[in-house]
Amino acid sequence: MKIGIYGGTFDPPHLGHMEAARTAIDHFGLDRLLLIPNKLPPHKFLPEDGAQEEHRLAMTKICADAIGPRAEAIELELRREGRSYTADTIEILRREFPDAELYLLMGTDMFLSFETWSRPKEIAREVTLVPFFREEGGSHELFAVQSEKLRAELKAKISVLSLTEVHPISSSQIRKLLREAKTQDQGGDLLWPAVYGYILQQKLYGTNADLKSLQPNKLRAISYSMMKAKRIPHVQGAEETAVSLAKRWGVDPELARRAAILHDCTKYLELDEQLALCKKYGILLDELEQKSVKMLHSKTGAALASHVFGETQEVCNAIACHTTGKPDMNTFDKVLYLADYVEPTRDFEGIEELRELAFHDLDKAMILGLETTITELNEKEAPVHQNTFRTLERLRGSCL
Repeated sequence: MKIGIYGGTFDPPHLGHMEAARTAIDHFGLDRLLLIPNKLPPHKFLPEDGAQEEHRLAMTKICADAIGPRAEAIELELRREGRSYTADTIEILRREFPDAELYLLMGTDMFLSFETWSRPKEIAREVTLVPFFREEGGSHELFAVQSEKLRAELKAKISVLSLTEVHPISSSQIRKLLREAKTQDQGGDLLWPAVYGYILQQKLYGTNADLKSLQPNKLRAISYSMMKAKRIPHVQGAEETAVSLAKRWGVDPELARRAAILHDCTKYLELDEQLALCKKYGILLDELEQKSVKMLHSKTGAALASHVFGETQEVCNAIACHTTGKPDMNTFDKVLYLADYVEPTRDFEGIEELRELAFHDLDKAMILGLETTITELNEKEAPVHQNTFRTLERLRGSCL
């Protein structure tokens, strides 16, 4: 097994960190890449303007999810008291993975000062050092000299990582940009969108966004921060389709955009979390909804859209019925329902017919979509909500 180890304060983790991680996974064929936020870095003090460790861990987990299934963020150093010495971390990992090949990723400054670390010889004995350039035009000569020195003095194994895309930025610079932001995305464009959204939602690094009056770019980022990376393409597709359908059927495209951005914002909450939100916001549930987590995200998503993000009643109503439908759906509701159903990443038998129909006859498209849903749920022996049947019955009656 090949395991990569990438430590740092990750305050915040940025696109440069992610690029190095992805490149290492691909270049070395790593089975796992462990992203390890420091508790107390030995080589510097944690900044006064930094985020608390639980936020640094949360942001690092968001990045790991985006990097892919072989990456994960772990709390190994956050659980230890005192300085986060890499030698201690390597010792623990070696006990856990005695036969693994370990690869230790590090930036330019860390590599060029490696011999000053605590117990560098022990580290060099256990891992392959993987330095990478974090700045364009990084000195290959300096790397060559340092590599020769470490091989001679520590018998170090070294494999320099060449990055195809370089982000010459540091976390401290990003913190400064976020704090002093004069434009909408100053600093945010250097971060994975979901990390930027997490920062905005938690009001980290001096950001103080009014969550009830967000521009689409910030609303989008916060929504992405609340879901798995694999869900983001669906939400992007639903947004694109909702805007197109709204223009076709004469409803507000910008409101449709906002509804689509938020429609799955609570999709990944567990049942107990969903039920807690229902209790908090006074959402009444029938017997089936109390047991089915898949049916709750539309209602809890609508509640957050209203109470947290200050969206209009039209937006909230559409989110609330985008999963099961409801008998009295208006045009805006149908636009969101179908945008969710036929967006470009959806792929099932009959999807092309349904996509075309959505732009030619909204009610007939709804009927076909609802019939398809009922058939699919029946095949899975899954329960169908009464609203889905009632919506289909009402639409069939109106089309006679």
